[in-house]
Amino acid sequence: MKNSVLVIGAGLAGSEAAWQLVQRGIPVELAEMRPVKSSPAHHTEYFAELVCSNSLRAANIENAVGLLKEEMRQLDSLIMMSADANRVPAGGALAVDRVPFSQMITEKLQSNPLVTVIHEEISALPKDQVCIIATGPLTSEAMSDAIRNLTGKDYFHFHDAAAPIVTLESLDMTKVYRAARYGKGGADYLNCPFTQEEYEAFWQALTTAECAELHEFEKKDAVFEGCMPIEIMAARGVDTIRYGPLKPVGLELPDTGERPYAVVQLRQDNGSATLYNIVGFQTHLKFPEQKRVFSMIPGLEHAEFVRYGVMHRNSYINSPELLLPTLQFRNLPNVFVAGQLTGVEGYLESASMGLLAGINAAKYLQGNECITFSKQTAIGGLSQYISSGPNDHFQPMNVNFGIMEPLGNKKRMKKREKNALLAKRALAEIEIMKSKV
Repeated sequence: MKNSVLVIGAGLAGSEAAWQLVQRGIPVELAEMRPVKSSPAHHTEYFAELVCSNSLRAANIENAVGLLKEEMRQLDSLIMMSADANRVPAGGALAVDRVPFSQMITEKLQSNPLVTVIHEEISALPKDQVCIIATGPLTSEAMSDAIRNLTGKDYFHFHDAAAPIVTLESLDMTKVYRAARYGKGGADYLNCPFTQEEYEAFWQALTTAECAELHEFEKKDAVFEGCMPIEIMAARGVDTIRYGPLKPVGLELPDTGERPYAVVQLRQDNGSATLYNIVGFQTHLKFPEQKRVFSMIPGLEHAEFVRYGVMHRNSYINSPELLLPTLQFRNLPNVFVAGQLTGVEGYLESASMGLLAGINAAKYLQGNECITFSKQTAIGGLSQYISSGPNDHFQPMNVNFGIMEPLGNKKRMKKREKNALLAKRALAEIEIMKSKV
């Protein structure tokens, strides 16, 4: 086996993985198809290009993405080094000057004597080399074919049509009841019942809410054929969704036995039952509109949305079936996956999986045991969420405190206080992990 690691893709995840490898003395072949071949979303030749926004979201550690940033800083992240060096004013968010941000990352890697940059499209995975696949949500057709050949067609997805996810603790359980339709399979679903008046107000808000715009390449690809957004379905008639995803049949109210006018169902989304998915609510609505409209669902008035519904072009694998929490393929340990291909959502989440893949690829090449971060950390919460075993409803996920291990403290406390304790615990573990990575 070669003594270098092939990193395919120089986005945020691939760049971070390459940096972690060279910091451990491992030679890297960094393959980036730009500028020889570009994607429809990229505009420069620089590594780690931010293609949508200059905001890397909340900065404080009482927010899960803020905690993730701090964990990455403590683990010598190149992405965070450049973000901090190129920061611009943005209130409580971390925003960067996009071009200097990418330029700095490009220069750091290109000038490193352990990095060999290969400007070509990789269309096959090597058999005799440790490899990190970090080709991102717009993975090329040739690499998509290679991944499909490795994983099987049913385990590779081109499009992300995901419904919103909320935390259990934020729901009003005086309005929500547990039941499965006709009692089949136990009380597996949470049900939010509408009166006619509540439903009609919700329908009116849903059908007049503002939608996000698709990219041109997503329009051309007919991305969402066969998966209709909830607002489009609702626009076909006031009763359309009442006979679809909001059908109340078989979900009688437990106290009265009466059938609600309509019902929104929530399905458990993680093993610890702290997160619930709003069933059938794939949507194009803008995020603030989702918060406004979906909070009209009875029981969700104060819901905490850990991810909003999305429908966009996004290549990712069915990681719970395929990956270990070390980001290795279960049946091919010399191949690692990083970034959005793993099923994480967001720039920082992608970069953090690049960081973990880089650390573990170095360990594997050196003959050492790969490491797993625990769910007490943000990095571990993400890596274990995406590798948690068979999941028929797997959807990409942003970092949030709901995927981390709860405190186990029954004492009621304010959200900010609880999050501060979760962050303190996480950073204490990261301090211990620094000596092991």
